[in-house]
Amino acid sequence: MPRRIIVTQYASLDGVIQDPVGMEGSGLGDWTGPFTRGPEGDRFKHEELMAAGAMIFGRVTYDGFAAVWPMVDDPEGYAARMNALPKYVASRTLESASWNNSTLITGDLAEAVRDVKAGSGGDVLIFGSASIVHQLLPHGLIDEFRLMVYPTVLGRGIRLFPDGVAVRLDLVENRRFGDGIVLLRYVPSARA
Repeated sequence: MPRRIIVTQYASLDGVIQDPVGMEGSGLGDWTGPFTRGPEGDRFKHEELMAAGAMIFGRVTYDGFAAVWPMVDDPEGYAARMNALPKYVASRTLESASWNNSTLITGDLAEAVRDVKAGSGGDVLIFGSASIVHQLLPHGLIDEFRLMVYPTVLGRGIRLFPDGVAVRLDLVENRRFGDGIVLLRYVPSARA
């Protein structure tokens, strides 16, 4: 059975996914910080990562994660799992990817992701990395969207879905977490 590519994002009500913790210098600030997911939301994110077999990143998200996660020591094992998983980073500017178990993708992204999907080892998560989502979506390579929608409107920023790309989705789950955060899980519709 081929692996599934799962986009897992924090999103504002107006669809912005850029810089949720304010580390990218976007000026959006830490827009997720005022909210808590609560124990159920934390459990969902933990189980999601533990079930994953790999991750795909764009350069900006990779740089942010690689600067933090190797330094984190946590008793729950989240950081250990994050650091141990195979990571694919798509970039035309990076010369090397030094975070543990990282592979640099410099060629055709869609072709590389088809190869990753054909492998084994569990679902492949895409955190952040709007540029990767924008490139894969037109090729039909995304199997699921997991959106934690935060009750805030940012008014600007990079959005999950690019202009000019239409896709029909089926809702497979919705749940409320913590401070009004809503988990929405969608899969591409077979009716499209």
